Amino acid sequence: MTKFLKLSMLAAGMIAAASLAAPLSATAQELTGTLKKIKESGVITLGIRETSAPFSYLDEKQQPIGYSIDLCSAIVEEVKKQLMMPTLTVKMNPVTSQTRIPLMANGTIDLECGSTTNTLTRQQQVDYAPTTFVTGTKLVVKKSSKIKSYKDLKGKTVVLTQGTTNERVMKALNDQEKLGMKFLSAKDHGESFLTVESGRAVAFAMDDVLLYGLVAKSKKPADYVVVGDYLSYDPYAVMHRRNDADFALVVKKTFSALFRSGEINKLYDKWFVSKLPDGSVIGMPMAPLLKAGFQLQALPE
Repeated sequence: MTKFLKLSMLAAGMIAAASLAAPLSATAQELTGTLKKIKESGVITLGIRETSAPFSYLDEKQQPIGYSIDLCSAIVEEVKKQLMMPTLTVKMNPVTSQTRIPLMANGTIDLECGSTTNTLTRQQQVDYAPTTFVTGTKLVVKKSSKIKSYKDLKGKTVVLTQGTTNERVMKALNDQEKLGMKFLSAKDHGESFLTVESGRAVAFAMDDVLLYGLVAKSKKPADYVVVGDYLSYDPYAVMHRRNDADFALVVKKTFSALFRSGEINKLYDKWFVSKLPDGSVIGMPMAPLLKAGFQLQALPE
């Protein structure tokens, strides 16, 4: 046997051994970031909102339900499949507009299943799944107030939920047009709406779909109206940790499957067209633009 042949056989043997060992090594290396955290703890934690109907809110039994909860549940199923953990524990952790990003960044929650706008500024701290809803800032007022737009709010009191894009939009608009509005802050959307209901503020500025949800679930829906032109553009998406490509891919796989199959249309109709569990109706058929957005995000497997 020549020296060259011996070296060739030795090299072949090393390659074969490496190929046999590769799957185990690769498997270990694949688990990084959030996936590693979930695998080691046996728990995936969802950040949920308590008053963001119909995206994420508590039902009569104080259980979280909504469009975003269903979307996150689909991600959980894909995580179970990827990690081969059918009995993975799902923990629900309430968050607010102010706490959602810090709790994501520090590892307390793994997914934020609420009504969060994807902005470039926020992407400095967190990352987002594909867009699943598009809305914008409007106002909810009592019909008796006769308010029709933000221009009618000059010198009046407006309530804003802390930590929202709507808060920044309204304060910038107030400064730009010198309207002299007075602002009250609330910790969540339910408290903001209550401020209008009690008369402490004449208007609540928030994404229109959330306002329709609050009105639908209020004691006297006929007393309120959502008014004005859109004052902002707010694309919603499920939020997850930044710089975590492996987990982001699992999230993208989940949504691409929902978009390709058309299952996303059924979920949308369930929460925005059909009756909600309490009998109320949002009554917002899917806009052609959003439907086109789903089709554009339906990446092939």
